[in-house]
Amino acid sequence: MKHSESQEHACNVSGMFGRIAGCYDFLNHFLSGGMDYWWRHQLVRQITPGATGKVLDLAAGTYDVSLEIRRQHPLMQVAALDYCLPMLTTGKKKLKNPRGAKVYPAQADGRALPLADNSVDCATIAFGIRNIIPREEAFREILRVLQPGGRLCVLEFGSGKNKVWKGLYNFYLQHALPVIGKIFSGDDAAYKYLADTIIAFPDATELAMEMRQAGFERVFHRPLTSGIVQLHVAQKAVTEE
Repeated sequence: MKHSESQEHACNVSGMFGRIAGCYDFLNHFLSGGMDYWWRHQLVRQITPGATGKVLDLAAGTYDVSLEIRRQHPLMQVAALDYCLPMLTTGKKKLKNPRGAKVYPAQADGRALPLADNSVDCATIAFGIRNIIPREEAFREILRVLQPGGRLCVLEFGSGKNKVWKGLYNFYLQHALPVIGKIFSGDDAAYKYLADTIIAFPDATELAMEMRQAGFERVFHRPLTSGIVQLHVAQKAVTEE
């Protein structure tokens, strides 16, 4: 994909999330049956604090992962970056919570992070890597800013190519999700986009391969909720060649 095409995609996705920012949290909780809280808890459990005391939360959205990081690791600072400014603005009221004291939001492109080399212990991205094209650019940038031995922890929907619950989840994705999303958000395209990108997304083995190709090691993944969500963890080499 050419740079101009990937930039247009980024702007379109950002605009779409900006339109649904006001109902984003409600729909996350409603459409997942509240499982999103547990998924984020499992993601943050994979964080390993290190020398910098800093974590990058990419595609931070309305700060749910950032605040979970602060809950589990109250001494860590969180750089909460997202390309979609309305999402960050909508969630800013949550930062009035004491846990928000060391969360630092900023608008940023995951393919060109405004962070120094080796500047964070860990990086998280929840339900965001699917929206970045090309993914390898984001993986390379995350690898750059991680300190040696630092972890990348990714939470993402499993591929719709795999039949979950004998195809019931796949039916939900294709037929129920867009309708429910439209009713509550009023946006025709947003939840159809969500369903389409989940269906087309690489399976866990393929995504793990992409991480290894980007330079990560000790890559592993495990399914959550019967594979509806996959938790991926990868590490930057302790010593760089």
